[in-house]
Amino acid sequence: MAAKGGHTQGGRARDGHAQGGRGRPRSGTWRTHGVSVQGYRHRRNGTPCQDAWDSAVWSAGDSGPAGPVLVLAVADGAGSRPRSQEGAQLAARLATEHFGRAAAGRRVEVGDAVHDLLHSAYQEVTGDFLLAVKETGDPAEDFATTLTVVVITPDWLGHLSVGDGLVFVRAGADQDGEALFHLLPQADAASEYSNETVFLTSRHAGRWVRTDCVADPGIDAVVLSTDGLTQAALTRSRTPNASFLSAVLGPLEAPEAEPGADEAELAELLRSDRLSAVNADDKTLLRAVRI
Repeated sequence: MAAKGGHTQGGRARDGHAQGGRGRPRSGTWRTHGVSVQGYRHRRNGTPCQDAWDSAVWSAGDSGPAGPVLVLAVADGAGSRPRSQEGAQLAARLATEHFGRAAAGRRVEVGDAVHDLLHSAYQEVTGDFLLAVKETGDPAEDFATTLTVVVITPDWLGHLSVGDGLVFVRAGADQDGEALFHLLPQADAASEYSNETVFLTSRHAGRWVRTDCVADPGIDAVVLSTDGLTQAALTRSRTPNASFLSAVLGPLEAPEAEPGADEAELAELLRSDRLSAVNADDKTLLRAVRI
């Protein structure tokens, strides 16, 4: 299971926490929590979980946005690669560092400038990633991993993905007052003839990077997951499964909730026979609610 930090360093603090709850007036503060568990195959074979996640809150610089920046990242190591667990952990950590520093350092307008910022941060992540794995002496492909990143500022939400991670945002309500979830577009496959996942170490991976910019002050929850939860988080028609998403967000929204208080129950759900029967891969869920 990925470890969570509790320290502040260089303008960033892990695991945002404050008081609040669903149905109350919301501030710009976010409460976050994530969990990664072994899939059935890895439990059966004694293989470690090859997913990872990280989150960090960055204080804005003098020329930065009008408030803190939250960065969320999940990574899914390639099951066939011997050091993909390390690759996923490294990718997630580098993402919260570089994307956070870039977004907190200067205020950018919604639109092309956000896409440019995301691409620039991605280049820094891949540069440091490849340099770090080169120093091990092992092939870069041994550390293969996907990467999905969400950056939340007071003005916009940015999303970058390479590979098959999922991102859901909650905003608005239907005519019955039920909250609406929206699936952000996923990155393209390696080619129109292939469903092969693209990794940070894939040749010309930058060709398949997907970036999005969303300017909606009504967003009050974000969920990231690796593809091990595809069948649980999506309906058969590939729309968000609101029942599942609401259930996993609920405990994080209670007024006195402590991030991680429901970790054992959440991990048990992700390891359950019901979810394992439809997808035996490792599973990561990273939640953030605005309180």
